[in-house]
Amino acid sequence: MKFGKEFAAQMVPEWQEAYMDYGKLKTLLKDILRFKQRNRPPATPSAGLKRKLTLYRAFSGLTQRYNHHPISPSSTTRDDDHDIESQAILVNSVSRDGSQSYQTTFLMSSDEGGEYELVYFRRLDDEFNKVEKFYRSKVDEVMKEADMLNKQMDAFIAFRIKVENPQGWFDKSVEMTRLASDVAASAAALSASTPRGARTSRRNVMSMDVIEEVGSNSHGQSDDSSDQEKDEEETIDVLVNQKVREQRPNNIRASRPAPLEVLNRVKINNTRETPRSTIKSILHYPIQTELNFSRKNLRKVEEQLKRAIIEFYQKLRLLKSFGFLNTLAFSKIMKKYDKITSRDASKSYMKMVDNSFLGSSDEVTKLMDRTEAAFIKHFSNSNRTKGMNILRPTAKRERHRTTFSMGFFAGCTASLILALILIIRARNLMNNKGATEYMENMFPLYSLFGFIVLHMLLYAANIYFWRRYRVNYSFIFGFKQGTELGYQQVLLLSFGLAALALASVLLNLDMERDPRTNDYKALTELLPLNLVLLVVIILFIPFNILYRSSRFFFLTCLFHCICAPLYKVTLPDFFLADQFTSQVQALRSLEFYICYYGWGDYKRRQNTCKKSDVFNTFYFIVAVIPYLSRLLQCLRRLFEEKDAMQGYKGLKYFLTIVAVSMRTAYSLDKGLGWRTLAWIFSAIAAIVSTYCDLVLDWGLLQRKSKNRWLRDKLLIPHRSVYFGAMVLNVVLRFAWLQTVLGFKVSFLHRESLITIVACLEIIRRGIWNFFRLENEHLNNVGKYRAFKSVPLPFNYDDNEDKDE
Repeated sequence: MKFGKEFAAQMVPEWQEAYMDYGKLKTLLKDILRFKQRNRPPATPSAGLKRKLTLYRAFSGLTQRYNHHPISPSSTTRDDDHDIESQAILVNSVSRDGSQSYQTTFLMSSDEGGEYELVYFRRLDDEFNKVEKFYRSKVDEVMKEADMLNKQMDAFIAFRIKVENPQGWFDKSVEMTRLASDVAASAAALSASTPRGARTSRRNVMSMDVIEEVGSNSHGQSDDSSDQEKDEEETIDVLVNQKVREQRPNNIRASRPAPLEVLNRVKINNTRETPRSTIKSILHYPIQTELNFSRKNLRKVEEQLKRAIIEFYQKLRLLKSFGFLNTLAFSKIMKKYDKITSRDASKSYMKMVDNSFLGSSDEVTKLMDRTEAAFIKHFSNSNRTKGMNILRPTAKRERHRTTFSMGFFAGCTASLILALILIIRARNLMNNKGATEYMENMFPLYSLFGFIVLHMLLYAANIYFWRRYRVNYSFIFGFKQGTELGYQQVLLLSFGLAALALASVLLNLDMERDPRTNDYKALTELLPLNLVLLVVIILFIPFNILYRSSRFFFLTCLFHCICAPLYKVTLPDFFLADQFTSQVQALRSLEFYICYYGWGDYKRRQNTCKKSDVFNTFYFIVAVIPYLSRLLQCLRRLFEEKDAMQGYKGLKYFLTIVAVSMRTAYSLDKGLGWRTLAWIFSAIAAIVSTYCDLVLDWGLLQRKSKNRWLRDKLLIPHRSVYFGAMVLNVVLRFAWLQTVLGFKVSFLHRESLITIVACLEIIRRGIWNFFRLENEHLNNVGKYRAFKSVPLPFNYDDNEDKDE
């Protein structure tokens, strides 16, 4: 693979604009090469002459080897002066607006074609200054965050010792030494990584003090300590200091560890992430922020801080990769320049790169080492292998058995579809007298699996194209690293479910009753219900099979959608709720399952569901639940984030709720009034929803964009794809017209037509998914947002620095 492609493949997608523009610089080098080729004098020496010249040069080299003369100091000086005079560039550091930047002076601009090289070096300087400025800013950010995590570690270790030793003092000095060594390890791990600027502002932050386990008063001293305790304390201090010196890096000065009094300046950071905390905040109930030293709280604090350090370590890894890749890119592009121009400029330029902050800074590497040491010591029980597996999870490799299984089930699905078509045609089942009962009772049961499989297939296609166009979907959804499903895994699940559903259809393709009992076989009639129960069991099974982490992630988001607005709304939550707004017919199929099997109609393939007022009432409720969930999510975000856009989206879902209710009422009662109301509200809801899709969710239809009527940045190179998607979205948005106009197709049953319209809405949602996440990804790119924020367990008192 060429370096340009490898360079692009290893970029952090959200930082793409901050990387060196290797392609543009390569284009400028091609311009230089073309100029030189156009102006190069034709060389037409004969083949014999070339041969003789080569032999002569080879002989001259051999001769020079045996006829060399001693090199005098004066000749060395002359050679050095000659090298300086023959340099093509000079790179200087200049100060602009209080910031340091680098400027290259091209000394050969008078040469033929020198203006091309001058343009190249100006662009090269711009790229390097851009990269160096970004890298410096990110290093400053992680240094400040390291200081903050250092303070969190201080409080965490003190909190842990307080929980493990509530009485305040151990009789055994061995236990004291063990706990003290834990604290010392954290000092060597995180505190030494504080930036120089932070060191001047805080006197004793750079090292975490060994925390005493003495039950202390407000001054940190015991008033009635005996002489024996003092002697014992002095002995322990010697051991502790010795342990600290052993574990502390050479550049960390010795200091006494911070005492337990750090807990007097911290409070628990309670975030509103549960229904209980949300209700308390609405009722203005005072939130408990005082420290409660219990093992339950210790586990919670430990888990929060663990996630924060893991996320911080990922930042360091990506930042280190950013610096390495850009340094390598500058080296590669300068070697290409030397090769094209036959100059020796790369040595001078790379010397500047190596001496710059980008090339010489080692803060990130040191921070990584110290973070690893702290994490292994405190969060993996000093097991380095376990700790590094958590910090650096191995990339998930595509397994051959996944590909094989996917192909196997895909073949089974295709074979079963073909067999189903042939059996229906051979037996002429659609003209059978029992076909109407089958379509009205069995078809809605099996159509549920069709909706689910179609949605999963589209999601697999979304994943494929997200990966192809480098949309960082795993970060956007917040998947745990290494657990996100690829398109092959999703296809495996889709085809597996499709094969089971089609096999069930073939086993239950009976159109005639038993002449003696006038009933259908209960065993085959229960197949759809058994299949639904199997899917539910697999979804909730706690064993580590069939992608457990993904199943639990889905269930968590589903629970958040059901409990809206009691949970803080995140992107996975409202994204999933949007998926359910396109699965209204599937939810109604689940309601039909309950009615059909709950009331025992399955034996006769007759149902009285639509004659029941309870069923008709829930027919409304089930259709409204997904839109109501999204409406409540928008309202919560409106009040929390003060974002007016959420108010407009909430209005969209409110209008959709009214429109769906009107259409449902018209489908149950064919009245002119209901039809008029359904027309009006459905048209308004469709127009508003289309506008939200194209403008708010996709970010398109921008008049002043560089890509007219689209947006400035596009991931797909063909603009026609965006226009086609917009037209298709508008057309599919108005699929509800079938419900109001009552289209009838002679060769299609009413249930088949309803299923087709529902499938069109699922297809529209699949198209919407890609462009919605593309727009979210580009927003993250514009803000260089490549990491999720993790709430920290402790809040420090703002006045803590005044005491130091």
